[in-house]
Amino acid sequence: MFRAYAVLVLLGIIWGSNFIFMKWAIALITPSQTVFLRVLFGFLPLALIAWHRKVITRKQLRYLPHFIVMSVLATSFYYYGFVAGTALLPTSIAGLLSGSIPIFTFLGAALFLPEERPTKQMAIGIILGFAGIVLSAQPWQGDAGVSIIGVLWMLTGSLSIGASFVYARRFLSHLKMPPLALATWQIGIAVITLAVLIDFDGITNIATDSQAMWGTFFGLGILGTGAAFLIYYYVIETLGSVRAAGATYIAPVVAVIIGGIIGEDITRLEIIALLLILGGVLLIQTGRKKVA
Repeated sequence: MFRAYAVLVLLGIIWGSNFIFMKWAIALITPSQTVFLRVLFGFLPLALIAWHRKVITRKQLRYLPHFIVMSVLATSFYYYGFVAGTALLPTSIAGLLSGSIPIFTFLGAALFLPEERPTKQMAIGIILGFAGIVLSAQPWQGDAGVSIIGVLWMLTGSLSIGASFVYARRFLSHLKMPPLALATWQIGIAVITLAVLIDFDGITNIATDSQAMWGTFFGLGILGTGAAFLIYYYVIETLGSVRAAGATYIAPVVAVIIGGIIGEDITRLEIIALLLILGGVLLIQTGRKKVA
């Protein structure tokens, strides 16, 4: 059990570290190129393990339309939203806004999954979470504040991954498909679609900076995507989905700490925003547990 919780903390650290790796990459290449390299190098370890465990079958091709939807919601668009947002925001603010994922997941579930019955505690959690988002965006500061476009991209990414959880719950959960198989399909399809859609001009610039290159290939790709998926599924199998969601509390804290380490100005307002978002997520998670 101790190992499971240690791995849970590790997952939160990995997720929270992704934002600094994104910052390094987008200084040299475009957001879409960053996403492509991330999914490519994240797909490689997943594909190898999926092949070794023989979890990919021809019968699964009948669910290809669902895999395509998941590849957009849970991979391509989700990652692009976070990269585009991080390009315009301080690492700390981008990281704490990522804590809104469970909030959007709950809202989607409440709207489209009849079995999800909202409670007063959950409603309070939603209010607290959005109050934290507003404090993060600081719209009253206008052009002197943080980039509203960056905030919107982060929230769009959170909405996308939140919608993917609801979609998977509604259309894929009854299939009892191995999570490794679903992850391999969705990321593999994302690699193909991004390879067709993005402009590769200038992508080799990533090789001009070893820190950015290894941060993208290993930090974002192999560790932040491939290994993160495997760790997440291990934690779900060991501790359950409710406790596994605890990693979402750790990631924003890690991102804010890294922001402080690299010299970003961490204001009292950002700390309050972080606490509000995490408090909202905690209320939503514990409220959901009581209903179940």
